[in-house]
Amino acid sequence: MEIGVRKTEMDFDIAIVGSGFGGSILGMIARRLGYRVLLIERGSHPRFAIGESTSPLFNLLLEETAERYELPVLRILSAYGSWQRTYPHVACGLKRGFTFFEHIEGRRCNASANPASQLMVAASPCDEVADTHWYRADVDALLVEEAQQMGVEYTDRTDLVRLQQQPGGGWRLEGERLGKPMAVSCRFLVDASGPRGFLARAFAIPNKGFSNYPKTQAVYTHFTGVKRCESVPDFVLPHPEPYPMDDAAVHHLFDCGWVWVLRFNNGVISAGAALDETLALQLEVAADPEGGWKRLLARHPSLQTLFDEAQPIRPFVFVPSLTWRSQSVVGERWVMLPSAMASIDPLFSTGFPLNLLGILRLAAIWEHGLEEPSLSHALTAYAEVALAEADFTARYVAACRKAMRCFPVFAALSMFYFAAASFSEMARRLHCPHLATRYLAEDRKDLMAGWARCEAMLDAVLEQPNPAALSCFEQAVAEAIERLNIAGLCDPHKLNRYGVDFEDVIRGAEKLGFTPEAMREIIKTAPWAQGC
Repeated sequence: MEIGVRKTEMDFDIAIVGSGFGGSILGMIARRLGYRVLLIERGSHPRFAIGESTSPLFNLLLEETAERYELPVLRILSAYGSWQRTYPHVACGLKRGFTFFEHIEGRRCNASANPASQLMVAASPCDEVADTHWYRADVDALLVEEAQQMGVEYTDRTDLVRLQQQPGGGWRLEGERLGKPMAVSCRFLVDASGPRGFLARAFAIPNKGFSNYPKTQAVYTHFTGVKRCESVPDFVLPHPEPYPMDDAAVHHLFDCGWVWVLRFNNGVISAGAALDETLALQLEVAADPEGGWKRLLARHPSLQTLFDEAQPIRPFVFVPSLTWRSQSVVGERWVMLPSAMASIDPLFSTGFPLNLLGILRLAAIWEHGLEEPSLSHALTAYAEVALAEADFTARYVAACRKAMRCFPVFAALSMFYFAAASFSEMARRLHCPHLATRYLAEDRKDLMAGWARCEAMLDAVLEQPNPAALSCFEQAVAEAIERLNIAGLCDPHKLNRYGVDFEDVIRGAEKLGFTPEAMREIIKTAPWAQGC
């Protein structure tokens, strides 16, 4: 798109580097707060981007953001039904939940004979209010256009080459756009450019990394022609499913890694693998990403069948290190969004909500202005919370990655995520966000104590995953999440199939501070529980 700021000398309150969804949403909020905002993009839209799957908590946060800052586009994008009615030309995918399958090297899956080798957890009761997969080329372009219509200045194809702190406070950025020099002055600078992004390079900030996290690499691209699981007998389940298994974020797990499959409604499928470095080296993914991908499929016959007619529509991308944790994330009149300060395996679609939570916290700071001395204190608090959330998310995902060698252990561990996510979402819907203010309820001491006990048991149960040890571990998980379990999780009678059942919420009403009778009345009239 031939769009850009026309002047070569510019002065703004806030400059945001990076025009992915986070940068654009933050820019729109800043305009609503009355600031002069510049959004700076190195490339141009539409563009390919990875990171595509939303979650119920993220979409609820979108609703809250839309209401607080009068951003109707975000409300529309918060549910599949409203999206399809309003933006049918903007591609997305239907995400009704999270689907997981176990794979063992050299063997075909047999989900019909072994229900314990699959897991389905619904995120919504119907398509109308369902989550989505964002086809980022379309969605990011839409949000940039919306930001411009609100008065956010936008410059694309801009290479920033120098950053200088100004004597009177603020920053001066110098660079080139289409071969012509340009300079920007701003009172406040935001890095929304992703891990190892602009400020990490400008300030030479090192990667601190995450404690006890395995070295991981990734390979991915977009395809056409990937078969639906429901068309392959290996994946067909003998009991009723809570949603069509492919209308989800589909995860294929194996020892030392996993493959994701996300479907968009334009015929494109996002797929890739997040691999432990040892497996990636065996597959020679770095030297030959497409060949490494094919060698991975050849090890798992059921995956090979899913992709035997698939065609990549763009070159494969190889990522030599999935994780990033910046040592510094705030400074004098500058800040990184969570998407720039940390990167974690996308196993549970954690990136979107972590980033939006950070955006909302930063926006709350800006509501009080950009002046010192309160600004520095507020940014320090922002950094402490964002890094604590990222650190625990990485600790949790690392444990889940370790558990992939034994699917029942992984399925049990996943209950921590689903319990925390469903509880946090419902608490916010009931206007009780204080019950779990941080992502994955990291601020709940009762949950964290239970998590620590289960984490301490993990190596032993993986070493000897006999029925008695598995039962003991599953019981420990059930006890750990009990005070947040409002979704009927850890119920062996459900055979690893968890649909949305508001009766589970009613039975758990007292955990949210309501009586069952009061909860039933709320659900009868609540918009989020209607129309399904």
